[in-house]
Amino acid sequence: MFLVMKRMILAALAVAMASPAIAAPVATPAGTWRNARDSVRIRVAPCGAGLCGTVVAADQRARDDAAAGGTDRLIGTQLFRDFRRGPGGAWQGTVFVPDHGQEFDGTLALQGANTLVGTGCVLPGLCKSQTWTRVAAK
Repeated sequence: MFLVMKRMILAALAVAMASPAIAAPVATPAGTWRNARDSVRIRVAPCGAGLCGTVVAADQRARDDAAAGGTDRLIGTQLFRDFRRGPGGAWQGTVFVPDHGQEFDGTLALQGANTLVGTGCVLPGLCKSQTWTRVAAK
């Protein structure tokens, strides 16, 4: 009995070692996110060779602020453009700030599964960050 069990264990180990390793999934910021006030929601999804974050909902105040900055239609506007994974796992691309009507170099960094920090920099060292929270799928 012991010999049969030992052979079964060895056979199972041999099969496991011969199987290709299953890679751990790479975390991406894909999904729907809301800002701290829940005044803007974006959907981050593949676009072109990178990821983009497009506004899918916005309250009236956010739409008015964007319009004052020259962005007439906030819903449908890409706030995050052409983000690609960079060194250290952060995503790098362009951040569009609709209330200023300007683009900046930026990063997106996941902090756990449900927190995304977007940072845009006018100049190195002169940056502003915004924290986004994942919206649960319905």
